[in-house]
Amino acid sequence: MPNAVLTLPIDVITNMKEHYSHILKDTTPPGAVFAAKSAAYSITAYKSGKVLFQGKDGEKESAKWMSKAASAAPSKKASSSVKNKPPLPSSISSMSMIGSDEVGTGDYFGPITVVACYVERSQMALLKEYGVKDSKHLKDPAIIEIAKKLILTVPYSLLTLPNEKYNERQAQGWTQGKIKAVLHNQAILHVMKKIAPEKPDGILIDQFAERDVYYRHLKNQPEIMRENVYFSTKAESIHLAVAAASIIARYAFLRAMDDLSREAGFTLPKGAGAKVDLTAAKLIKQHGHNKLNHFAKVHFSNTQKAQRL
Repeated sequence: MPNAVLTLPIDVITNMKEHYSHILKDTTPPGAVFAAKSAAYSITAYKSGKVLFQGKDGEKESAKWMSKAASAAPSKKASSSVKNKPPLPSSISSMSMIGSDEVGTGDYFGPITVVACYVERSQMALLKEYGVKDSKHLKDPAIIEIAKKLILTVPYSLLTLPNEKYNERQAQGWTQGKIKAVLHNQAILHVMKKIAPEKPDGILIDQFAERDVYYRHLKNQPEIMRENVYFSTKAESIHLAVAAASIIARYAFLRAMDDLSREAGFTLPKGAGAKVDLTAAKLIKQHGHNKLNHFAKVHFSNTQKAQRL
């Protein structure tokens, strides 16, 4: 099996994850940032910067990123950018924070749900009693139970982007990164207005893009939140506000999937694997190709696979 290995900067790997969002695997090996698989190649990117390309078109796919590897050595400008990136406060886990997270970006069926919520220091013990932690470590029944308590406890903003609107933005040239940045920014602003005149100690966003890229996505937005904004991967494990946001976002996504399944007349699976291809083919057969725009993110490769099936 042909394979290739590149060493890439973490910001390039973040961009790669967005680029391959339509074929991301549900699980990743230890130490990996993401894993993606198409019919012709598979990609595994590690936190160390190593990216492994495998499959009959693995070498061909790696060539698309070769120039990024060649320029991986940090320039003075890049070093300055990293140096100027605000570090996370050492006491961040005990601060009163707004946290934001999203669900559904790697799922073919269902909307994207983005949530920002505000957790005060005084609420942390209660949220721990609820069982709030990274939603990836919770099964769906627990998420539903905890979310129902959270929505009555913390100020939050939930934004749900239906597939019709998502597909429209994609057709206009919006990347998934831009879509997420706009939604995160809006949700955070909504929470800021809800808790005013109170102000959080800071804002923590579960990082899906480098800080500069995030704000570049927002350059034409009428209002942008910039004060005391921090970015971190695995932010759900850093502050309960992000963990709570991820749970509410997952809860909203599950409810939306239930609604869409009722409309379809059968259960729509999560993710973007082979089971999804078969279900999409069944959906096309029963409801017609045009109906996919309502149920799915049509730019994912699942659409072409379903059409062939």
